Amino acid sequence: MAAAWLVLLLCAALSPAAALYFHIGETEKKCFIEEIPDETMVIGNYRTQLYDKQREEYLPTTPGLGMLVEVKDPNDKVILSRQYGADGRFIFTSHIPGEHQICLHSNSTKFSLFAGGMLRVHLDLQVGEHAVDYAEIAANDKLSELQLRVRQLIEQVEQIQKEQNYQRWREERFRQTSESTNQRVLWWSIAQTLILVAIGLWQMKHLKSFFEAKKLV
Repeated sequence: MAAAWLVLLLCAALSPAAALYFHIGETEKKCFIEEIPDETMVIGNYRTQLYDKQREEYLPTTPGLGMLVEVKDPNDKVILSRQYGADGRFIFTSHIPGEHQICLHSNSTKFSLFAGGMLRVHLDLQVGEHAVDYAEIAANDKLSELQLRVRQLIEQVEQIQKEQNYQRWREERFRQTSESTNQRVLWWSIAQTLILVAIGLWQMKHLKSFFEAKKLV
């Protein structure tokens, strides 16, 4: 029982769900960086509100407004680019581990609805097993409570393994970067030493020629 609770606590720490809101203006684009392991599903839910200057508050936007969602992987490859409505939901799966860039901006063709106003966007990102709707799975597959619980634990353990693999991958990249930096520093130090030795020899030769010309030696 204690081991099961430990697994659940680890999963909660390693597979977070992030909820936030931000403001954008005309032609403005907001991007976020999310570190995601490979083969991990991400679900984003958002809703928009338009600022009403007369009432001085944010109200639900009109249906004509749209949001463009674009997602790029660590190699800057676009894995999702789609136009959604004022409120929407987007889903994508990572294929390589690393920092994924998630960008949102409004469709510029209908920005006349804004009249120079501000748009508030509420964004909720769910990563890994937090993105799975287990209630829907139980209803579709007709799973008992015990079967559903076992499935949840299996998928949570798989998510932990993905996170561990991702951390090992990051550690390997950091080690390679450190070794490369140390090697460059070493070669730079050697180059500096050689330059100083060459300058010293040149100065000695120049001084010797000077003294010989002055008949001091």
